[in-house]
Amino acid sequence: METSYKIIIANEDINEIQKAKAAFEKKGATIVGTAQDGISLESIINTTAADAVVLDVMLPGKDGFCVIENAIKNNIQTSFFVTTSLKSTPFIQKALNLGVKYYMLTPIDYSIVYDRITDSFAEIEESSTFQNKNRELEEKITNLFITVGIPAHIKGYQFLREAIKMAIKKPEVINSITKELYPSIASKFETSSSKVERAIRHAIEVAWNRGKIENINNVFGIHVYSSNDKPTNGEFIALVADKMLLEG
Repeated sequence: METSYKIIIANEDINEIQKAKAAFEKKGATIVGTAQDGISLESIINTTAADAVVLDVMLPGKDGFCVIENAIKNNIQTSFFVTTSLKSTPFIQKALNLGVKYYMLTPIDYSIVYDRITDSFAEIEESSTFQNKNRELEEKITNLFITVGIPAHIKGYQFLREAIKMAIKKPEVINSITKELYPSIASKFETSSSKVERAIRHAIEVAWNRGKIENINNVFGIHVYSSNDKPTNGEFIALVADKMLLEG
């Protein structure tokens, strides 16, 4: 069984509505509303929760573009998929500018339209998962910096954070710290590689000067350093990145 979505269908041609309804229901979808004109469609959208609206923009009473624009103004949380005979580039561009997820020209294969709906929501879910993981990583790095005594107001804080994220995403970058890691961070923050290197070194030195060596060793679960044994930039970045990777 395909993933089920709640769908509204709008088309002036009742035969097209029936074709779409049959194809979507065969895929497991729930049709929560149908309309043959823009005014009825707008009323349904405003009163019925739906994951997707599949519509022809050529609707009597109120055209589909107007319906989409009003839905956006009213902050209606749904996705629009256009099925139409309008082939003109300006119409296609207008639809895309309004955030339409898919624009299909007649003749319409509604099973493909449903596949595009499924693809669209899969992309949204994947993006949401990525954002959640990225937020969790940011929180972990922040907590680690607080624990080891790296203050947020110094430049090296942001540079070091970025370096760790790069090393997590691409572990081999730690072997090209001067040729790739520093230049990449410098480009992002519009500064020089040498300033990035010095700022990161300063951030690490601040932690050591604050005497939080015990906290640092506790973070990594082993006795890694003594007060007289500061790591290089690369060693510290790699150590933190490895810890984050091991924690998932």
